[in-house]
Amino acid sequence: MAFIEIERLERTIGGLQILKGVDIRLEKGGFLVLVGPSGCGKSTLLNAIAGLQPPTAGDIRIDGQSVLGLHPSKRDIAMVFQSYALYPNMTVAGNIAFPLEMAGVPAAQRAVDVAAVAKTLQIEHLLDRRPGQLSGGQRQRVAMARALVRKPRLFLFDEPLSNLDAKLRVEVRAEIRRLHQATGATIIYVTHDQIEAMTLATQIVVLKDGVVQQAGAPAEIYNAPANMFVADFMGAPAMNMLPGTVGLDGQTLQLEGAEVALPLAVTLEPGRAVTLGLRPEAVSAERAPEGVALELPVEMVEPTGSDVFLGLRLGARLITARLPATAEVGARQAVWLDLSRAVLFDSRSGARIG
Repeated sequence: MAFIEIERLERTIGGLQILKGVDIRLEKGGFLVLVGPSGCGKSTLLNAIAGLQPPTAGDIRIDGQSVLGLHPSKRDIAMVFQSYALYPNMTVAGNIAFPLEMAGVPAAQRAVDVAAVAKTLQIEHLLDRRPGQLSGGQRQRVAMARALVRKPRLFLFDEPLSNLDAKLRVEVRAEIRRLHQATGATIIYVTHDQIEAMTLATQIVVLKDGVVQQAGAPAEIYNAPANMFVADFMGAPAMNMLPGTVGLDGQTLQLEGAEVALPLAVTLEPGRAVTLGLRPEAVSAERAPEGVALELPVEMVEPTGSDVFLGLRLGARLITARLPATAEVGARQAVWLDLSRAVLFDSRSGARIG
C-alpha cells in the first residue's frame, strides 16, 4: 500500500471540470513533482490534498486513512506557499516557532526545535531579523523552516521558487533537494518549470487539462514520453518532432528530406502517419552506429556556455542539434541522427508506439 493514494479525484468549479479522474500513488519518503502548463489543475490538486478545496468526487488517503472528512488542521500536512506567507511583525524565530506555539509546545522545547531547524537550513544568523530585512531566498528558507519544524507526515510545496531570480532558484532548489535527502520527508511539489521537476523529483506526474498524461521516474518521463504532449513539454529545448509516413516495406520512415529506418523492432503498416521524436542531444556531430548522417543548412546558433544549440533546416522543419561549445560551425553542419535514442509516435493520437 502506497503512503499517498489519490484515487479517481475530480474537482468541478462553476460547471468547469478542473480535475478529471486523477490517480496517483506515492511511497513514504518520495518526492513527487506535479508539472504541467498553467491551468492544468496542479494547484487545485495540491489544495485538495491540503483540504483547502474539497474534491467533487474520488478519495485521498494518507497512510491508509481517507482524509476527505478531516479539517486541514487535522491532516498533519505542512504547506510552503509561493508568497512565503510570513508574519511581518514577528522575528524569524517567532515565525518558525508559531506553529509549535499554536500546538501548545512548551517555550523551552520550541527554542530547541527552532535552533535545530535553523541549523539544518543554515539560517541561525537570521533568527533575530524580521521578514522585511531578508532577501527572497532567505524568506523562502524561513517558510521552509516553519513547515519543517512541525515534523509533519507530508509537505506540500506550491511553486515555492517562482518569485526568485534565476540564481536564487538554483540555490534554493539545491537546499530543498538537500533537505529531502537529509530528512527523508514525503513531499508533493507543484511547478510549471520542467527543470525543477527533473532535478528534484523521485517521481513526476505530468498533467494537462486535469488529466494525468504520464507518471514515472524523471528518466522515464524524459527518455520514454507516453505521448507527444509529454515529449514536447519535458525538456529544454523541446524534443524535435519529425512527421513522416511508413515506407512500403513497413520498416522505414519517409521524412521530408530524409529516409530513416524505424527505431523499432517491428513492422508497421505502410503509409501510416507517424512522428519521429529526437532530443537535441540525439542530433549531434558524433557518429551514431544506429543513425543516419545528414548535412543541413544552419539557420540559428545559440551558445549556452558549455554547449551550443543549432537550428538546422530539414525540409520545412527547423530541428535543434546540441553540440559542444568548441564545435566549429559554418553555413552548413554535418550531424548524425541517433535513431537508438529516437521515440516514435502515432501522428493522429499522439501516443507513443512501442
